[in-house]
Amino acid sequence: MSDSILGSVLTLHRYPVKSMQGEELDAIAVSKRGLAGDRAYALVDAADGKVASAKNPRKWGKLFEFRASFVTPPDVGAAPPIVRVTLPDGRTVMSDDPDASRVLSEAVGR
Repeated sequence: MSDSILGSVLTLHRYPVKSMQGEELDAIAVSKRGLAGDRAYALVDAADGKVASAKNPRKWGKLFEFRASFVTPPDVGAAPPIVRVTLPDGRTVMSDDPDASRVLSEAVGR
């Protein structure tokens, strides 16, 4: 074995909701499946049942303007905790809010 350094971690980022901006962290739990809570949530298009992705910018390009963060840190192997989504206009909505689907749908224009 060599004592040579292969690289270093400069920043840690987790993205709780697919295709939205995420959160910068000081530390994070890692398992064989990856970072705890990374892309734990996604928006689903009610029209076609497909997961929203910024890889389709004409349809979902606005997602990059949203920011998601966990209210409490997720645990490896546990159900993901509630997420706070900050909309482009600065309003926030929680993932457990009964109006979350309506608010997010209006904000993304779908």
